[in-house]
Amino acid sequence: MSETPSTSFSRIHPTPSEGRVSYPRHLSVTHPIVAKRISFYKSGDPQFGGVQVVLNPRSFKTFDALLDNLSWKVPLPFGVRNISTPGGMHSITCLEELQDGQSYLCSHGQRVQPVDLERARRRPRPWQSSRAIYPPALRRASPPALPRRLVVFRNGDPSTGRAVVVSRRVTQSFQAFLQYLTEVLRCPVMKLYTTDGRKVPSLQSLILASGTIVVAGREPFKPGNYDIQKYLFPARLPGMAHHVYPRGNARSESRRSGSWKVSIITSDLPNAGTSSQIYIVLYGQHRSSAPIYLYGTNEARFQDGHEDIFIITVGDIGTLFKIRIGHTNSGPSPAWHCKEIKLWNMHSGKQFYIPVQRWLARDQEDGDICRELPILIKGQPILPVTIYEVHMATGDLWNAGTKANVYISIYGENGDTGSRQLFRSKNAFNFLRGQTDTFSLEAVHLGDLYKVVIGHDGLGPGNGWFLDDIVVKDPRKNHEYVFSCHRWLDQGEDDGKISRELFASENNFFSGRQKLELKRKETWTAESWKFMKGNTLQFYNKLAGGFVRLFPDGKIDAVGESTDKYGFFDVIFSKGNVCIFQSHQINHVSLALDNGFVTGMASDTAATELRVLCQPNRCVLLESTLVPGHMVTFDRHGKITDESSTGYAHLSREFVIHVKGMFLDNAVVLLATSLRQALCLQSDGSCTGVGNQSEKSYWKVHKISPGICMFESVKNAQMYLRINDGRCDGYGTGNADCHFKIKKNLENASISLESMKNPGLFVGLQADGHAKPAIYTKDGSVFFFPQVIQFGRENSMEASATPSQKEEKTNQTKIQTETPLKMEVGRSLSFRTAKEIRHCQSSENLQSEDEWKVYVLTGSTGTQAKVTLWVYGDEGATGPIGLSKDNPHQLFLPSQEDEFQVEIRSIGEIYKIRIGHDGTSGQPEWNLQKVTMQHMKSKKTLDFAANTWLSHIRADGDIVCELPVVKEGQAIFPLVRYQVYIHTGQLKQADTESEVYLCLYGERGDSGLRLMHNSNMPIKFQRGQVDMFQVEAVSLGKLQKALLCCKARDESQYWYCEKVVIREPGITSESIFTCERWLPFMSQGIIHSEIELYLQGKD
Repeated sequence: MSETPSTSFSRIHPTPSEGRVSYPRHLSVTHPIVAKRISFYKSGDPQFGGVQVVLNPRSFKTFDALLDNLSWKVPLPFGVRNISTPGGMHSITCLEELQDGQSYLCSHGQRVQPVDLERARRRPRPWQSSRAIYPPALRRASPPALPRRLVVFRNGDPSTGRAVVVSRRVTQSFQAFLQYLTEVLRCPVMKLYTTDGRKVPSLQSLILASGTIVVAGREPFKPGNYDIQKYLFPARLPGMAHHVYPRGNARSESRRSGSWKVSIITSDLPNAGTSSQIYIVLYGQHRSSAPIYLYGTNEARFQDGHEDIFIITVGDIGTLFKIRIGHTNSGPSPAWHCKEIKLWNMHSGKQFYIPVQRWLARDQEDGDICRELPILIKGQPILPVTIYEVHMATGDLWNAGTKANVYISIYGENGDTGSRQLFRSKNAFNFLRGQTDTFSLEAVHLGDLYKVVIGHDGLGPGNGWFLDDIVVKDPRKNHEYVFSCHRWLDQGEDDGKISRELFASENNFFSGRQKLELKRKETWTAESWKFMKGNTLQFYNKLAGGFVRLFPDGKIDAVGESTDKYGFFDVIFSKGNVCIFQSHQINHVSLALDNGFVTGMASDTAATELRVLCQPNRCVLLESTLVPGHMVTFDRHGKITDESSTGYAHLSREFVIHVKGMFLDNAVVLLATSLRQALCLQSDGSCTGVGNQSEKSYWKVHKISPGICMFESVKNAQMYLRINDGRCDGYGTGNADCHFKIKKNLENASISLESMKNPGLFVGLQADGHAKPAIYTKDGSVFFFPQVIQFGRENSMEASATPSQKEEKTNQTKIQTETPLKMEVGRSLSFRTAKEIRHCQSSENLQSEDEWKVYVLTGSTGTQAKVTLWVYGDEGATGPIGLSKDNPHQLFLPSQEDEFQVEIRSIGEIYKIRIGHDGTSGQPEWNLQKVTMQHMKSKKTLDFAANTWLSHIRADGDIVCELPVVKEGQAIFPLVRYQVYIHTGQLKQADTESEVYLCLYGERGDSGLRLMHNSNMPIKFQRGQVDMFQVEAVSLGKLQKALLCCKARDESQYWYCEKVVIREPGITSESIFTCERWLPFMSQGIIHSEIELYLQGKD
């Protein structure tokens, strides 16, 4: 029995002489003890310089002992729980697997982020390279770690406290931890609370619980005096009081040097006493103590004018240089006014007197409930108390704000601030979308700052939060530290984390440049579809208030009307962000920059190549590729000029891009609400502006008359956007409630949708992103930025058709079926492939550059299933293209060749196709022999040799195949059979019987969404099982990401996927895509059945 009990409140950190136990030598041992010298680095942190450990049987008897030792040395939120190889592929589970001279990564979970080890070895730790002007021996305290031991109380019963050991086995997930507590306490545990009533929604939030939790079932929290002192420091067993350690024993010495007597005097001001729980933290040159809760011997503690004395044990923390005193803000009267604190080191006899004279209360002074106080060290300057300014920038995405309680901990060379709640901003409401909140945070000066830990407790509706960045201003140094985030802290978004560790940018100016470049890249991703070959554009100049026009004589201005025939330009060349814009009215004449001035020139001259530079406000600059820096420039009167001809304030180089023909009949569009979000129809029929920019957010356009359209959900056929009875939802049936007038906004190329039945009411968004009827304002709530996924066609009957006739026509042409072969092409492809499909029966259509004939030769067995084609080029992809005719029963008969006519636009040189069927009908098997494509104008022919079965019961069981172009008898790219290893997690009920689909993305496109059908295991996706599948595709090059989809019918069929590993024949390395989450999952009220997984590393 150890004399010092283990506790998460008063940890004794081992010194170099601690933690070593003498073991008797046995004369029978003949083999020499070989030491291994091993380096350990922190997962995802190149600034951590690594820890070198000498490993032998005397230093560490077990693997858990090594994990415990590394937890003190490697700063991780929950301690070191996992050791893996540098690539993160293989986890180390025993000491014997560690190799001498090798390096490994430490993490607190199974997910490992690779680190550039060469950079980590060269880079000194921040606290080693800091320019300290204070006590040189001071260094940072350890970051908060998940308690190794918790005191657990039943809700409303403070007498039932029980100490529980927290191990890696029981904290694999929050649900697993609740199940563990249920078994230990023998009562149903469904919710956790802190002792002051705050809900603990996740494992990460256990840090906020300070080592004590209250467990509950479905009932609400019940306040009580949850006294943990007696559970942390039990009385000694009989005879233990007389036990004496040997004179040189390091454990006894450490305990004596770490014992302190603490005297706290409460002021005699009215209502100065408190009902809250008081804690204290001591910071020394070696480390800091954990929060130590102070409990008196009776109920009259911390009352007006009283002195309370305690004995605490913190271990050897080194020379004391500051303390933190605070309380939990609990009880009927939590406010507290502290007069002074006295500390005695019971080993050295040193005494410290600390005057306080401050309120610790939410309604007094600055509202803070903890204070940091420096210790006067003789012969050294006292560390000053500093008030830091903390600026928190919330992103401008819809629903980016949060109502949860936000906490921050700032780390510097002189320790940390501890976890502080940010609640008193200079704004009326905190953490609103697009808002920057400023807080004051008082602490003993931390020296040079190097990181922050930011998070929230996950409480309240819409608790997810998108954080742009944090700026901390040190008034003493007049220096700002920038901590960039630009990510979600949301259990249903991104990686699901609600806390993040952010490191300071080395150069604040460079950090600002990085942020601007990131914004530009995001904007280009959203706007690049406009500049694809074949689109027709207009350039609107906001300063001149007109559109750019190119006249037959070569003159150019920017004062045209939106209907001016000389104001339209065709994109005839597009490569990356370099384009040629040819006049739609004048053949072979394009915009050009000549000697700094814009003019019209022949389209084949180099001066017509313009580089498109996208700006954060969605405007673009047009720069010469011949003379970088020369821009298309107009003055405020719309006349061409350059920067040297007049004042800069009267010049404009920014243009708003408008695309012609976006809302033609049968077009498919995405109505973006921000750079990342779009208007989406949810499963309950409501509409939200926080949907992902994916197929779920696609809308099919039904044109009623010029400028008036209906919008039908592509994912949920026959559900139309409507405004009805003060609601905006997707329950429309195609009647007058669904008719919207499209109002174009010239200033930003957005549109607004006005109800035809209720003039003056527009489709709008609330602050949380939910759609509602709204009046027109310029605050952005009624602005949607359209992105064309598939262009429609002109309807010759629309001019004479009445709304009722159009409605009848629309109902006759609704989508009848959906096929699981629908592939969600990545945005990098889908926005570049504006496409229109025309079948061979449309004989009136004239031949164009985009017309192709497709010949499909069937082998010995035909099919009556629906056949679909995708075509890939080096500039984009198009599909799915349905191959059908008026009489589908006569298609794909044995030994028959079928001919189809399709239109394929703007995909460049074709290099592969994908063809397959949906597996329906009475004859789903198909023997495909060959596919041939012929360009109708040039007669160029492309051959695709197949000779394969597309059947679930033959060959490899796939109903889709990819075929490369064959030239001179040789495929231009090889067919690769990728081996896919899908790891189902160990969590309870992690298995599923649902259909699982996977799409691989690489440098050369994607594999399409493939059903994971034939596994090497008799039953697929069982708990803890690894299933191996094969996906045959034209070589994708270097893999970049994967799309994983689980079609679960109900919650009982939800699936927990740990990771996906891809192996390619002939390549020894593996591509690892970490998942570690349930599918489907809910985010912001939307159930998502698919998730994008990005490449984590290779091993």
